[in-house]
Amino acid sequence: MPEHLSIPQLAGVAVLALAAAVVWVMCLTRVLRRGPGEGRGGTSGWRSGRRADLAAFPVLPAPSVLSALPAQRQAGPQLESVELTPAEEDAFAGLVRRFGAGG
Repeated sequence: MPEHLSIPQLAGVAVLALAAAVVWVMCLTRVLRRGPGEGRGGTSGWRSGRRADLAAFPVLPAPSVLSALPAQRQAGPQLESVELTPAEEDAFAGLVRRFGAGG
């Protein structure tokens, strides 16, 4: 324990750290509970008038998709192809045979 700090000062720092942790957890649960149609400007949670939800924090099931993250693109990039000359095809076939033989 540092010599220049009193016990009330150390207790105050601990209380502030605990309060910050509680606020962080509350914000995190609010972000994870936000529905897909509720953005930053929408009314959600305690602003919509649902006071019964504030009485107790229910145990929530794990979300299948985190709604706070943006949606990812479902399709991959477009396939690209290059036409090879017969000499390039023969060279590629030779490489495949050489690597396939382990040498």
